Amino acid sequence: MDRIDRRNFFAYAGAAGALPFVAASGHAQEADGNSAAAAPAKLPYQEETRARRMQWWHEAKFGMFIHYGLYSIIGHQEWAMENEGIPIPQYERLARHFRPKPGAAREWAKLAKRAGQKYMVLTTKHHEGFCLWDTKQTDYNSARQGAKRDIVREFVEAARTEGLRVGLYYSLMDWHYPDGARCKDDPAARERFVAFAHAQVHELLTNYGKIDILWYDVDWPLTPAQWRAADMNKMVFELQPDIIVNNRNGLAGDFSTPEHKVAADSRAWETCETMNLGWGYQRTDDEWKSPTRIVNDLTLCVQQGGNFLLNIGPEADGSVPQPSVEILGRVGDWLKINGASIYDADGRAAGAFGNYTNFTKAKDKLYVHVYCWPSKSPAAGILDFLRPETTVAVGGVRTKILSARLLKTGAPVKFEQDAWSLRLLDLPEAAPDDPTTVFELTCEGKPYVRHHLIRPEWPRYGVNVLPRQS
Repeated sequence: MDRIDRRNFFAYAGAAGALPFVAASGHAQEADGNSAAAAPAKLPYQEETRARRMQWWHEAKFGMFIHYGLYSIIGHQEWAMENEGIPIPQYERLARHFRPKPGAAREWAKLAKRAGQKYMVLTTKHHEGFCLWDTKQTDYNSARQGAKRDIVREFVEAARTEGLRVGLYYSLMDWHYPDGARCKDDPAARERFVAFAHAQVHELLTNYGKIDILWYDVDWPLTPAQWRAADMNKMVFELQPDIIVNNRNGLAGDFSTPEHKVAADSRAWETCETMNLGWGYQRTDDEWKSPTRIVNDLTLCVQQGGNFLLNIGPEADGSVPQPSVEILGRVGDWLKINGASIYDADGRAAGAFGNYTNFTKAKDKLYVHVYCWPSKSPAAGILDFLRPETTVAVGGVRTKILSARLLKTGAPVKFEQDAWSLRLLDLPEAAPDDPTTVFELTCEGKPYVRHHLIRPEWPRYGVNVLPRQS
């Protein structure tokens, strides 16, 4: 199947009132955000066990990313230290003021569960170098500074209490550690810094019981060989045999990580995205994505066979900004009703978008997601095709439809189908669900939608074509 170009989708979404897609403003800051080119190193254990280890992840579909650290106190997003050139001795002062409120992690976990997210990934150490656990490698951590608490432990316990899978993010790049930059050209500094990173990963995967995901980030300034990345992953699997790892330590990992875009891969992949413009808390950023946009990004990921990792940026005390709470609540309400179209879906449902529709599938079920309700078209008085007035039409459904129903209520839906178009008829003037209405269609064969396929088959009648002049 050809990969889908999102350009037309977002052009339409922008016209419909959703936020336009602005990748740069979301700070995919590192040019090689997906890390260096994947190295050829493959661990036999990792290759042989991947299907088993990844099964739960493929079923989960939807996760919560949490960017939280000293930058949350500043409120200028997570790259404030480098973007603004803040001197390290001054930035360090923030550590004494880092005091998340008791129970903050539990609030995150409860919100994730309410939103229908099945796993959580926390930034244990972002690029700023401050650690949210009781690491023995540096005093620059939450257990020895202002909070005097191990936030990673609180996070892990909260996620488990809510029945969610646990993911730990770890930035290899470190702006604070003395050898973090000079390791590029100084072999002694490199040895110290790589040993530091290996020791920290060992701590994270030793002290908190079962961990489900290790989410590496930026591997600047070293190559995979200099990081001893294969040795690191070997250690990871020895400590946590069921864990999965991503691709941002320079190795291929178990899944790829497109950022701020849905980019289907030939293997497991997960799009990570923000709810507004940044990952870390930005006090004056009110460019919140609508529930419709988020539901459709999730649907798009599932349609193409991937996962969706949606970020929150807690405030200094760990509170989740209220718009995030409200938006995720609406997404969760929608998933309670329409979850079958997401969690049960097996990907690769379509090769193109409709004007107001998206698609997922599960076995013999095709789910038509209608995100802009097509009622009251002025053309309904002109075209028989658009009557009755509210008609959902889908071109290029490549299987016979046996029945149709509204997923929200189970009510049957009248339909007509020919070789070119499926039409769902006698629908109400107002959308019956919010933010997206889903129809479940039972198919005779494998569901698939691609309107491009009808081009060579479409009868062309010569209507309004002038006769050829002799």
